Amino acid sequence: MDSKQPETSNKSESSTKSTNYPGMWRFRNNPEYCSIYRVPNRLHRVNPEAYTPQLVLIGPLNHSLKSQASKSLGDITDKKSMGYLNMEEHKKIYLAKYEQEFGDVGICRRIIEENEEKIRESYSESTAWIKSQEFVEMILYDCIFIVQFILKSATRNKEKTGDPLIDEPCLQVTVQQDLLLLENQLPYFILNELFDERASEIFQCRPFTFRQLIIFFLVLDDLTQIHSNSKFSYFTDLNNSKFSHFTDLNRCARIYKRNEITQGSYKAIEHMYNADKLASGGVKFEAIVNTSLINVRFENGCLKMPCLWVEDDTEMKLRNIMALEQCHYPHEAHVCNYFAFLDQLVDTDKDVDLLVEKGIMKNWIGQHSLVADMVNKLNMGVINHGSYYYDIAAEVNAHYTNPYQRSKAILKRVYFGNMWIGTATVAAVLLLLMTLIQTVASMIQAL
Repeated sequence: MDSKQPETSNKSESSTKSTNYPGMWRFRNNPEYCSIYRVPNRLHRVNPEAYTPQLVLIGPLNHSLKSQASKSLGDITDKKSMGYLNMEEHKKIYLAKYEQEFGDVGICRRIIEENEEKIRESYSESTAWIKSQEFVEMILYDCIFIVQFILKSATRNKEKTGDPLIDEPCLQVTVQQDLLLLENQLPYFILNELFDERASEIFQCRPFTFRQLIIFFLVLDDLTQIHSNSKFSYFTDLNNSKFSHFTDLNRCARIYKRNEITQGSYKAIEHMYNADKLASGGVKFEAIVNTSLINVRFENGCLKMPCLWVEDDTEMKLRNIMALEQCHYPHEAHVCNYFAFLDQLVDTDKDVDLLVEKGIMKNWIGQHSLVADMVNKLNMGVINHGSYYYDIAAEVNAHYTNPYQRSKAILKRVYFGNMWIGTATVAAVLLLLMTLIQTVASMIQAL
């Protein structure tokens, strides 16, 4: 990696005669292969940490960070660089253990060499600055690391293994999170080609495919809004989906019923009232289960939305999915659309408080103001050409501005806000009726 000059070979990218460096753009020979991107700066600058690997570097987009980290060797105050270096040593150990258990990796290396050009074409930036041999070795080490890490994590128990990544849950979770970052991806096809046919042998479990094991490990337990009774159906839907890498898989897990929202107008939402104000105007809120995150409905004055669990790593996962949509799915930006809609509903902690009360949000990060701040910032820098929720927003606004609905809501809130106020209201009405009856009776007797 010390040399920045590409190696001369028959590969279309590595044979270019111009000098190449990390971060350089290029015109792609096969645009349909490209699916892994550098996060646009307009998104990256809002929260750089959400896109930056904390421990493990995967693939060529972060490959140059390894040489930068080596300059801080021995500087324990630079914890991130030391983490990168430790993980590079870990990859070597995992490769040796893989060879010990499953034999020579020569076949894996040959498969990567045969697919080198296609792998390079999977990245939006030029990788010509990485020589062919170095590129193949990098992909090999990263592939073996991923499959070994999943194997060890899937078979872990309470006994110590001597492997810090497995014995220390903080490190294990950090690696899992790093594997979902957009800039930290390998194209899925090479992982599948290397390991799918040998998945049952490598993982020593029921005959799952490599795809199924990845879904179980990276996605299934993360989607807590999916009820346990529906996880088999959800798993089947996701297993049939098409994805290019782990970030793309994470997106598929949140939009697997996207056809439910793609009907109707696709226009920009100019304005929608926040949740607290809508509730005061008679709009009801209801949480729905066993559906994808983006499935929102408005029926009979009730806004029905799936539950969003907000945890420590939620923002990181969502930002990388949204960055992928901005680069790869600009006209099918379903997750970006959903959070633009949610941003309309959430202005302050009062809105979050209402949504939590209705079960539409689960807050696991602390104060409701933190959730409101996260939602308000998620769309900074995001380009939305329109919204799948335009018709829903129009119906919600119309319901809120309807004089009859507003009067009805005010009466209910003022006179039936809780059991005690409601009881007092009923008692007062009964007393008024009895007084009226007594007055009428007295007048009849007088006649």
